[in-house]
Amino acid sequence: MPDFSTTKNKTQPNLETLAGVVERLTYHSEESGYTVAKLKVPKIKDLVAVVGSFANIQAGQTLQLTGFWRNHAKYGEQFQVVKYNETKPATLTGIEKYLGSGLIKGVGPVTAKRIVAHFKLETLDIIEKQIDRLIEVPGIGKKRVKQISKTWQEQKAIKEVMLFLTSHEVSTTYAVKIYKEYGNNSIATVTNNPYQLAEDIFGIGFHTADKIACNVGISPWSKFRYKAGILHSLSQAAADGHCFLPLNELIEKTIELLSNSEHQSEEIPIAQIINEIVQKQELVTEIVEDVTACYKPTFYHIELAIAKLIKQRAQQPIAVDRERVQNWIERFTAAKNIQLASEQSLAVQMSARSKIMVLTGGPGVGKTFTTRTIVALWKAMGKKIKAAAPTGRAAQRLGEMTGVEALTLHRLLEFDPKNMKFKRDLDNPIPSDALVCDESSMVDLFLAHSLLKAIKPDAQLLLVGDVDQLPSVGPGQILKDLIDSGIVPVIRLTQIFRQAAGSGIITVAHQINKGLYPQLEVISDKPQSNCLWHSGGKEAEHGVQLIRELVKDFLPQQGFNPAVDMMVLAPMTRGAVGTRNLNNVLQNLINPAAPNKQELNRAGTIFRESDRII
Repeated sequence: MPDFSTTKNKTQPNLETLAGVVERLTYHSEESGYTVAKLKVPKIKDLVAVVGSFANIQAGQTLQLTGFWRNHAKYGEQFQVVKYNETKPATLTGIEKYLGSGLIKGVGPVTAKRIVAHFKLETLDIIEKQIDRLIEVPGIGKKRVKQISKTWQEQKAIKEVMLFLTSHEVSTTYAVKIYKEYGNNSIATVTNNPYQLAEDIFGIGFHTADKIACNVGISPWSKFRYKAGILHSLSQAAADGHCFLPLNELIEKTIELLSNSEHQSEEIPIAQIINEIVQKQELVTEIVEDVTACYKPTFYHIELAIAKLIKQRAQQPIAVDRERVQNWIERFTAAKNIQLASEQSLAVQMSARSKIMVLTGGPGVGKTFTTRTIVALWKAMGKKIKAAAPTGRAAQRLGEMTGVEALTLHRLLEFDPKNMKFKRDLDNPIPSDALVCDESSMVDLFLAHSLLKAIKPDAQLLLVGDVDQLPSVGPGQILKDLIDSGIVPVIRLTQIFRQAAGSGIITVAHQINKGLYPQLEVISDKPQSNCLWHSGGKEAEHGVQLIRELVKDFLPQQGFNPAVDMMVLAPMTRGAVGTRNLNNVLQNLINPAAPNKQELNRAGTIFRESDRII
């Protein structure tokens, strides 16, 4: 049975069938259906480990499984289930164990023994067709019969749903998710509008829903399909960082999507469908500079909310004695024997009175030094300060730089994974008078909204970042839009300081930002720069060999300790120069195995004492 999450070109393993009785459950997730179980298979001495997704599974069930064998690095041989069917137990012992497994409320091992003793091999047929006869069994009254009947019908409904879905080539994994979402309405939902699955169920996208729709006979010209294609195009745009798409572009992308799938569509009235979706408030359009922007409602309303929160802050500066602030700056710089450039001094002055401001600039222009001085000013003003950044590494660096405990934004906002939301919000704001957020270019639309909501109305916010560095993974370019808005005070540092100017890395970065081809020194035994270039060779293996030479010879010769001073960045996980292979190569070079070193093997990966980890 094909799983629609796989690609067409991916080689499928050879499928086999396996039948047996579930002996016990090692693990079962009620939410996802993911299960690890032990199966007693005739003519096989040991219990077989089976792994897969099951809507409902209990010890004692007799199952016919279709799947393939795989060898797990830690747990050994397992049977990966692709689809399954439940069959009736064939023996009295099997029937008794099945009924007493807990599958049916009101029937435990003792009651199951009585039922089977009374009805023998006809037990399951009696329950299926004449369940009222259970009252014949000693110890079972009318109330118990009613409870057993209700549970049995629920189990029967699960079987019917799973059989319907798998018969229409829905993988077991998705079938379980569908049943968990819709229950007894699963068949009706899939029959009427399978594209609803893409909106409601994580992991089922447009292409999967489209194949299911084809299998259940939905017309390729269905309005459900057009709507799903439109929303999918917007979702793809969001994955690329966009909060909306211009109308013409949305129409083009949707037509391309629907025409490139299995169905070949006729001329599609996408604009008409968009209008209908807008009327139902499932899509929002707005004219922006003569362009009709098409939003998903969530994106649109969050953008509006962010704009409102920022405008409120920008229009409410704090009243301060500017002369007093200037005197503090002079005393501070004199005591520290430092000197601020005019741009830096302006930034510090502005930080005293701004509810929200942006400090930006390229590498080597003093953002770190300026931020540290601003935090010192806030401390002198008696403010309670919080510091945060989007990533753990950036937060650690920010804390070291400012002397203030710094957290990731998710920790600062107290993310609750159980409810998938932040505990800090308008009603429960962050307990601080001032907040500095570093690496703000990485903050996306949704995180920015959560942060702005959680800052007290009278608290200050300093956003530090460089739009030419890492962008947000999610949609939106918050920092750039704030800088371009003209609403928020922005200090852009431009002066490259002497120490930074001597760095080849910073010089090259500014060359790239100016659109110039970077002037890079080729690696040699006696380099003059700290930014060097090596072509690496034509083959991936040449790159691996280069890294070996750098670690073993070049870096130690330059006074670096590869164990603590080096980091390798790779753009992929697989292949010779992927992170997986390079981690093994570097581990064997820097921290080889030794008799006195402890090791752990987890899922085929060796973790060795003194390894560097993230």
